[in-house]
Amino acid sequence: MAIFFRILTFVKPYWRTIVLSMLCTVLFSLFSGASVYLTIPLLETLFEQTQIEVGAIQTPPKNQLVPNEVVTLKQQVEQTVRNYLFSGSKSDALLRICILIVIVFLLKNIFDYSQSYLMARVEQSLMRDLRNALYRHLHNLSLSYFSNERTGNLISRVTNDVNVVNGGVTASFVTLIKEPLLIIVFLSLAFTLSWKLTLLAFVVFPFVMLIITGIGRKLHKQSGLMQAKMADITSVLQETISNVKVVKAFAMEEFENKKFQKETQNYFKTILRMTRIRNFSSPSTELLSVLAGAVIIWFGGQQVLIYGEMKPAEFLGFLFAIFQLMPPVKELGNVNNRLQEFSAAGKRIFEILDTKPAIQNMPGAVKLETIKHSIEYRNVTFAYSTESGERRTVLDSINVKVKKGELIALVGPSGSGKTTFVDLLPRFYDPIEGAIYIDGVDIKTLDIQSLRGNIGIVMQETILFNDTVRNNIAYGLSDCPMEKIIEAAKVANALSFIEQMPNGFDSVIGDRGVKLSGGQRQRISIARALLKNPPIMIFDEATSALDSESEILVQEAMERLMQNRTSFVIAHRLSTIRHADRILVLDQGRIVQEGRHVELLKQTRGLYKKLYDMQFANS
Repeated sequence: MAIFFRILTFVKPYWRTIVLSMLCTVLFSLFSGASVYLTIPLLETLFEQTQIEVGAIQTPPKNQLVPNEVVTLKQQVEQTVRNYLFSGSKSDALLRICILIVIVFLLKNIFDYSQSYLMARVEQSLMRDLRNALYRHLHNLSLSYFSNERTGNLISRVTNDVNVVNGGVTASFVTLIKEPLLIIVFLSLAFTLSWKLTLLAFVVFPFVMLIITGIGRKLHKQSGLMQAKMADITSVLQETISNVKVVKAFAMEEFENKKFQKETQNYFKTILRMTRIRNFSSPSTELLSVLAGAVIIWFGGQQVLIYGEMKPAEFLGFLFAIFQLMPPVKELGNVNNRLQEFSAAGKRIFEILDTKPAIQNMPGAVKLETIKHSIEYRNVTFAYSTESGERRTVLDSINVKVKKGELIALVGPSGSGKTTFVDLLPRFYDPIEGAIYIDGVDIKTLDIQSLRGNIGIVMQETILFNDTVRNNIAYGLSDCPMEKIIEAAKVANALSFIEQMPNGFDSVIGDRGVKLSGGQRQRISIARALLKNPPIMIFDEATSALDSESEILVQEAMERLMQNRTSFVIAHRLSTIRHADRILVLDQGRIVQEGRHVELLKQTRGLYKKLYDMQFANS
């Protein structure tokens, strides 16, 4: 129930629409009962041979279960209806009944349509709001969260699980209101016709509820398993499509096919188990209802044929009312199943929404306007948590101060902590010890958005979007003038190849920029950073995967971008950092050397000299 009440918080803004929908549901139920009740005077008109009497109200018999006041009210209503319908000939009565039936069914369907449309607005609004909340929260979560989650699993929760929750909302606000109202209306009608037969009809309900409860427990377990299996399918699909080049390069199509087929087979088995359990509920409920109906027909037939306690038309009207109970009872049998699925899916959704961001603004966070003096790492230590729960230290007691406008190069073997060093600056992660200061202010006290707004990043793996060149360069800047975009492309050495594309700046570059070469993607990324115009720049091995010609063009663009900015460059090729103001050499998470290119080369036993000699051994 806790999941249900939490979902209600998303429905609360639409309470007026829900109330209006409920009102339509009440009116629909009343007109549904009226449509069944009208069969009684219709049958009397058609099959009674004598003229139907319109007389005074009879005194209710004593010693019966129903209070006299209720019986009197029923007789008054019946008398009013009969006075209207049966005044005149049988032909006149038949015409009035037919007109009344048309009106009742018309109103019944109008209210049914209105209720369905209004509820659909609420359902679709809920799905939209839930997905938006999930998407917004995912953006607020730190990088460490995504390191431990499969992308396909997250996609499945935003898409599939929200759909399942929507079905639960339908069950809650439509089925749990509409069907009980119909049951109340038809039971009330049946009760006024024969309280004995109505009490007999109640025999079926304890058995139905017992079966529904047992099925619901099994379904809850299977529903959670089904959503997890769908997430596995989505994960495999997303990974395969994203890495299709690797799959083809290693000729692993058949391997991936078998892996995907294994996941779909697991989902197939789970969905079959769930379908078997779910579909057992409806026929079992109907069978019990039919068995009760057969007993009622036998018992009621005796009341008509032997004891004369009911008119034939009333008995048939009673049967219509009782058998009209079957569809809502069946729906209520299914609603428990849907609520169990809803609960399992809602739990998976709130697992994400309840995850608190590891990186978030402190109370009273200050906005960073720009860097004025320096960036300082003071005794900074950072460690990743492994799957076993142990910590693996990546940076250990880092102390370094960078002046405004300095170009700092970071070199070292793989796994030495270079990327982690720069990832701590925009607070993708927080150090476990020590702190980073900008102009003497701890970056943890700064507003995260303003901090990252002052930092531009060009990564080795350039991330572009399946959009136009223009929108990729002006990412997030909807009103950016075209002149500035062209100027950024020109400075980034990207203008010439953009102009050669079929639609120029309006050319769509494909998913992750697949229609461009590596060097072209990198220059688009630099143009994007130029347009942002941040005072701090980070280059994470931006030229390591490029050919010589592309590297020269990208290097030129980088040098223009680094002018008058505080820059950090992670370099694989040491030739690209000869002119750095300072080079930090990292090894096993520590700064083991520091200085300019020429100074470090003189330290013949240093790591930098060793790396340099390994790179240029053939020169």
